[in-house]
Amino acid sequence: MKTNLRGKDFISTQEWTKEELETVLHLAFDLKMKWGLDLPSRLLEDKTLFMLFFFSSTRTRNSFEAGMTRLGGHAIFLEPDKMQISHGDTPKEIGKILSSYGHGIAIRHCDWGEGNKYLRDVAEHARVPVINMQCDIYHPCQAMADLMTCMEKKGSLQGKKVVMSWAYAKSYTKPLSLPQSVIELFTQFGADVTLAHPPEFELMPEILQNAVDNARMSGGSFNIVNDMDEAFYNADVVYPKSWGPLVAIKEESQMVDVIRRYESWICDERRMSLAKEDAIYMHCLPADRG
Repeated sequence: MKTNLRGKDFISTQEWTKEELETVLHLAFDLKMKWGLDLPSRLLEDKTLFMLFFFSSTRTRNSFEAGMTRLGGHAIFLEPDKMQISHGDTPKEIGKILSSYGHGIAIRHCDWGEGNKYLRDVAEHARVPVINMQCDIYHPCQAMADLMTCMEKKGSLQGKKVVMSWAYAKSYTKPLSLPQSVIELFTQFGADVTLAHPPEFELMPEILQNAVDNARMSGGSFNIVNDMDEAFYNADVVYPKSWGPLVAIKEESQMVDVIRRYESWICDERRMSLAKEDAIYMHCLPADRG
């Protein structure tokens, strides 16, 4: 396997080849084995990663911070309200300034219509790699971790039925980024991906087309259904996840009303019984229980 990832931004898995993604997975499996054996993995000694969070985080922040420590580097946690962003620092300035101090910039910015653009603006002017810790369109690190887990449990995903399903949650209107990254990535690896959601909860058309094209190239398949039971039937992997009707509806108040129509779209024992007996249940957390 011959790849060169030096200096490469990681904003979307779709912008990386399958071989490049496989390189990352091989390294991740090796690092996980060394972690289990308590062996050192100081690949980023004396390196600094700046982590800029416009949106709250439990798992992403702590996994990145712990990962940098494990690899011998240092992660710096940044919040916009503790910086000069509100006083005029532009993405161009953030990219140039942080590049001069460290070796990587990771950003979480989930505001619809803003997040991905902000990341790309920073990346355009940064001299170090920019990593997407979740934006309004993509969540590539989460999707890669999910892919790795499914491979650990199921081996090759070629021909495996993987269901990405909308699920009811009353907490707040959540981003499209996770389901969009999952359907793009898993179709690259030959899975038979089914996307299930009520009619109002469509994903971005260009993402859907990428999934179709990926499936054709990998020998997998991609289809969309509006019935959760139909989707779960005979599945190898089920992944319930809430997201907002951001493509179809513009007003936040209308989104809440639409979400309430589909309270029956939950994952319970009955629905899990429709999947294969050895099916695995995935969840990116935090969970809306009950």
